Amino acid sequence: MDKNLQFLELKRMDPKITPVSKRLKTYKEIYGHYSMHEAAEQSGRCIECGNPYCEWKCPVHNYIPHWLKLIAENRLFEAAELSHQTNSLPEICGRICPQDRLCEGACTLNDGFGAITIGSIEKYITDEALKQGWKPDMSSVKPTPFQVGIVGAGPAGLACADILVRNGIKPIVYDKYEEIGGLLTFGIPPFKLEKEIVIRRRKILEEMGVEFILNTEIGKDISFDKFKKNFDAVFLGMGTYTYMKGGFKGENLNGVYDALPYLNSNIRRLFRHNKNEFIDMKGKTVMVLGGGDTAMDANRTALRQGAKKVYCAYRRNEDNMPGSRKEVRNSKEEGINFLWNMQPIEIIGRKDVEGVRFVKTKLKSDNKAGRDIPVEIKNTKKTIAVDRVIIAFGFKPNPSSWFAKHKIKTDKIGRVLINDKSNFSHQTHNPKIFSGGDMVRGSDLVVTAVFEGRNAANGIINYLKNKSIKA
Repeated sequence: MDKNLQFLELKRMDPKITPVSKRLKTYKEIYGHYSMHEAAEQSGRCIECGNPYCEWKCPVHNYIPHWLKLIAENRLFEAAELSHQTNSLPEICGRICPQDRLCEGACTLNDGFGAITIGSIEKYITDEALKQGWKPDMSSVKPTPFQVGIVGAGPAGLACADILVRNGIKPIVYDKYEEIGGLLTFGIPPFKLEKEIVIRRRKILEEMGVEFILNTEIGKDISFDKFKKNFDAVFLGMGTYTYMKGGFKGENLNGVYDALPYLNSNIRRLFRHNKNEFIDMKGKTVMVLGGGDTAMDANRTALRQGAKKVYCAYRRNEDNMPGSRKEVRNSKEEGINFLWNMQPIEIIGRKDVEGVRFVKTKLKSDNKAGRDIPVEIKNTKKTIAVDRVIIAFGFKPNPSSWFAKHKIKTDKIGRVLINDKSNFSHQTHNPKIFSGGDMVRGSDLVVTAVFEGRNAANGIINYLKNKSIKA
């Protein structure tokens, strides 16, 4: 059979998934790994479209058909090199990207034959290559005298550091946490991303020449004035950490938690840090409010803690949920009770949470909003009794007090503004300072933060070249 028709006989096969009965007893990743043979077979299903929709739909524009072909031909190390040409964290994106809404959703075979398992193969490439001894090739890198200070060791900061060090520029990355990764480490649960994966990436970056200074908050432990003077350029990748509230009565009752502190407390418990801050849902009836991936993370964490029952309420229908369909499916399989078209209007209780009051909604088209908006259906109030509430409405930027002094402009909701008149990508209104990721875009995907961090690094490289020419 013609190789390009392989998809007719060979069906899509995802890696084995841990059964629900077992995965609820552990925080290990639920998806298994391909063997070399399985990865080659699944890669071989790709029909090598003349116009690869998967590549265009990918925020970093991975060379997907090309590294699929290399894996189909068992050319692992070449595939790893190619994968890293567009993505600084491929093994992480392979695990946590919503591929069903991105590359796999755009796959030509998605209509009737089953999309290529792009995410699982992307994960396989780096995992297996590292296992076999592959390392990024730094032999042709020529050192420069430049040093760049990076604030934030999340996806944007790590991606920026990756590109800089590959171009001979010394990146020094500062972060207020004790480990790199930002939300990769302290937000996303281990059943989606085991923390050893992030720690392994740190080792890779350090071997490449990236330096990390952790447990250090810029603006607090070190003044930004002093920090800025030490570097030829600065990149800000501080993310979004301000929790969004619903603005309804009862949000301050005992038993109401924001999703990130809740997830963070569980991860730190697993790391055996700050045991006294642990938020436990064992034996509780829990209501999670929200429909994104953070809500799904909270759902599934509560189940693993031994919650008696977990509801998840979202004001739109299932088709309009912002989270990955895969994560919604996993939540359903594990026993989450979804409440669609339910708008919370009040958390009930005197001192402690006793329940949540909702109204039913219906969707109404709104051209200005760009998506259907939920509107209340009259006389549909309903109260559901619960012991705990987790609010997962997303995050917004939290601009630092020192931004204005250093001509770092923000918009009305606090996102850092990039100077649109600049010739250098991701340069702020302070020529020496660049920024990218969530603090520029607002809360978004890991892969978009990686893309912006890499673009910002290229902006910094061109800025430093231009500066040295003028000097």
